[in-house]
Amino acid sequence: MTAQTLKFEAERSFSRKRLVAFGVPALMIAYLTYIFFSFDIAGLAERASLKNAQTLVADSYSYKTHVERDNRSGEIKIAIEGERKGEYPSGTAPSWVELGDSTRIDLGGGHVITFGETAVRYEIPDYGVIRADPGRGGVNAILPTEDVPDWISVSKNRLAVTTDAGRLTVTRNRAEVFRYFLGWELFFFTLDSPYHGMPVSELAYRASAGELSEILNAIWTNTMWRHNDVAWAIFETILMAFLGTMGAALIALPLGFLAAKNFTPLGGLRFAARRLFDFLRGVDGLIWTIVLSRAFGPGPLTGTLAILLTDTGSFGKMFFEALENVDGKQIEGVQSTGAKPLQRYRFGVIPQVTPILLSQVLYYLESNTRSATIIGAITGGGIGLLLTQAIITQKDWEEVTYYIVLIIIMVMVMDWVSGWLRRRLIKGDEGGH
Repeated sequence: MTAQTLKFEAERSFSRKRLVAFGVPALMIAYLTYIFFSFDIAGLAERASLKNAQTLVADSYSYKTHVERDNRSGEIKIAIEGERKGEYPSGTAPSWVELGDSTRIDLGGGHVITFGETAVRYEIPDYGVIRADPGRGGVNAILPTEDVPDWISVSKNRLAVTTDAGRLTVTRNRAEVFRYFLGWELFFFTLDSPYHGMPVSELAYRASAGELSEILNAIWTNTMWRHNDVAWAIFETILMAFLGTMGAALIALPLGFLAAKNFTPLGGLRFAARRLFDFLRGVDGLIWTIVLSRAFGPGPLTGTLAILLTDTGSFGKMFFEALENVDGKQIEGVQSTGAKPLQRYRFGVIPQVTPILLSQVLYYLESNTRSATIIGAITGGGIGLLLTQAIITQKDWEEVTYYIVLIIIMVMVMDWVSGWLRRRLIKGDEGGH
C-alpha cells in the first residue's frame, strides 16, 4: 500500500470521526428542539397555576374544616374535609365557631367571618370589611375599596376570598368557609369515638387500665382513614407481586430447558419456546392487564396473571441463557456416578444456575411490588385502587399523600427483604461449594 493510499485512508477515517463527532450532537439538538416546540414547553409557565399548586401542597400535609351555610334554609353544617363521616353533630361546633342567631367564625389573627340572617361579613385586618348579601340578584358583594386585590375573586354570582387565615366562598345558594390546620385530622379517632380529643397521657392511662384493645379497635376501624382496608390493600398488592413472580419462575424454569440448545436437541422445540418468551415479554404488563381484565373481570387475580405472563417471558429468556452457559464437566461428573437424567439436572445443573435464578427472581419480586400498584389501579385491587380513588375525588390529597408514603415504605421493606434473601440464599449457596 502506497503512502498516498495510506494518506487517503487516514483522511477518510478522520472525516468519518468528525462527521460522527459533530453529527450526533447536531441530531440530538435538532430532536430536543423539535420536542421543545411540539410539546409547547414554553407554554408550561403560562398554563401552570401557582395558586392551584399551593393549594395542592397545603392539602397534602394539612386538613381543612368546612363551615357551610345553605343560604336558602339557613342550615349550618360543619365537617372536616367536607365528609359526612367527619361531620359535627347538629348543634355542635369546634371552639372557634359560635353558633346562634348569627354564626361567628374566628379564623384567628383578627380574621372574623359572620353569617347573619342573610348577609355574610368578613373582617380582614388592614383591609376592611367585605360584605355579601346573596339572593336572586347574585351575591351582591361590597368591597371596602374599588381596587380588587389578587386574593379576591368577585363576580355577579360568586365571591371568593383567600387569605392566610382561611378561605371564604359565597354563591347565591351557599356560603362556605375553609380553615386549614396542620396534620391529618381524625387519623386515629373519628368524631363519634369516645377517645377523640383525648390527650396522649389520658389514652396511655386508659390503655394501661385495660382499654388497650378498645383503643386499637377504634383506630383500626376508623371510617375516614379505613386503616383496616388500607392494610388489606397493601397485603393484596404484595400478594399480587409474589404470586405473579413466583408463578412465572416456576413456569419459566422447565420452559427454559426446552429453549436451551444444550438440553433440547430439537430445533423446532427450541424455536417455539423462544418465540413464546418473545411474545409474552414483548407485550407490556399494562396491556396484559387490560386484556385480562376484559376476559376475567377486575380483581387481584387479573393483576397476578398479568405479572405472571410478562415475567414468564422475561424469566424464560434469562433462564435458558443461563442454562446454555453451565459447565458441562460438572454434569459429566454427576453422570459418571450412574445418575439418571433428572438427577443430572438436579445435582449437575440446578446448583450452577441457582444463584443467577434467585438473584433475578428476587429482583423482579422487588420491582413487581411497584408494578402491582399501577396494575391494581387498573384491575381494581390493592393499594393502587385506593390511590386512584383518592386522586379522582380531587379533594382528598392528604389521603393521596398517606397512600404514597405507604407505597414508598412498602417498596423499601420489599427492597430490604429482597436484599436480605439474596445475601442469605445466594452467598450461603456459594459458601457451601
